[in-house]
Amino acid sequence: MKEQLKGSLLLLLGTIIWGCAFVAQSVAMDHIGPFAFQTGRSLLAVAALVPVTVLFDRGKSGTWLSRWTDQRLWKPGLLCGTALFVASGLQQMGMVYTDAGKAGFLTAMYIVLVPVLGLFLGKRPGALVWISVALAAGGLYLLSCVGVSSVNIGDLCLIGCAFAYAVQIVLVDRFAGGLDGLRLNTIQFFVVAVLSALVMLFTETPTWEGVLASSGALLYTGVLSSAVGFTLQIVGQQRLSGERAALIMSLESVFAVLAGWLILSQTLSGTESIGCVLVFSAVLLSQWQPKRR
Repeated sequence: MKEQLKGSLLLLLGTIIWGCAFVAQSVAMDHIGPFAFQTGRSLLAVAALVPVTVLFDRGKSGTWLSRWTDQRLWKPGLLCGTALFVASGLQQMGMVYTDAGKAGFLTAMYIVLVPVLGLFLGKRPGALVWISVALAAGGLYLLSCVGVSSVNIGDLCLIGCAFAYAVQIVLVDRFAGGLDGLRLNTIQFFVVAVLSALVMLFTETPTWEGVLASSGALLYTGVLSSAVGFTLQIVGQQRLSGERAALIMSLESVFAVLAGWLILSQTLSGTESIGCVLVFSAVLLSQWQPKRR
């Protein structure tokens, strides 16, 4: 029970950090392209994590470098990093067209998708999961489609982002048990940095002025959101089931709305607010497991 409580608190802290990161990401899009931003924040995450591994390795047997050659780390790191690259890239592109609060709720759709993906791992979700999917779809319609003649491309990016995040959560749940959370997070963000840099070279032309203008957002998302937040996710998920972890992480959307309201003075219309309530209700319902006799 103590381990589960510790895992829950670690995930909650990471969720608060992520929720506020939506504001930083939204502000940065005024000065820098999505993949230039992803490259910068991921490199900062790696730069912040490597010295921490040195600090935590003090007094342990073996060399610091030998721990990086553990083959058990690299397969999960490459898989999680690829899924995270897709998720964060789509999220960052979606932030160009969508405000912070709305992006937070759309991203939270991974909470519904996580148990659905469990079908491919031999798990059979109950009727409540499918009800949650229908409820979330209705919420998404109110949140994204009412009053517009076509679906916003930012909404589509964020829905794709939710799917990729669900894959990343399932991968962490499946592979991260017993592994070094700091090194696993370092490897996955190294993968994100490399893939983002490759895309940036062919699609964007970043400027030093833009990088400097978004330096605050880069520092927050690189050091706190990426290095600290995702390490908390990995360590927290080692103590919880994937479904319970996803429930706690879905509160990111609530903190995103609160941060957008407090910092950017962003508001949602009445219809969009109802959509948010429906999506969040689906998030909670998908995790409710009634007691059986």
